[in-house]
Amino acid sequence: MSNQTPGPEFWNRVNTIINTANDQCESADPNEVCASTMYAATRFNAFIVARTTGTPENMQAEKERALEYFTGQFRAMMEENLDDFIANLGKYIPQDSQ
Repeated sequence: MSNQTPGPEFWNRVNTIINTANDQCESADPNEVCASTMYAATRFNAFIVARTTGTPENMQAEKERALEYFTGQFRAMMEENLDDFIANLGKYIPQDSQ
């Protein structure tokens, strides 16, 4: 992600993906849905690197930088979302539904 504040299109895509994952949790183990969404994100990100670099040689040259970027972004986003859930768990998951 860039340093700019995401616009509504960004949040619409996020919500679509989350809603799809939530729907899948109705008929599949949530841990398996989690693994599927993580794999899909990494697969798509690898596609973006491939598309951006253009050749296997360029992709190999950029591999470490891509790994650092995407793992750093994942960690930052995960930390932000964990903090949000810590602060708002009762709102997101009512205690009586656990």
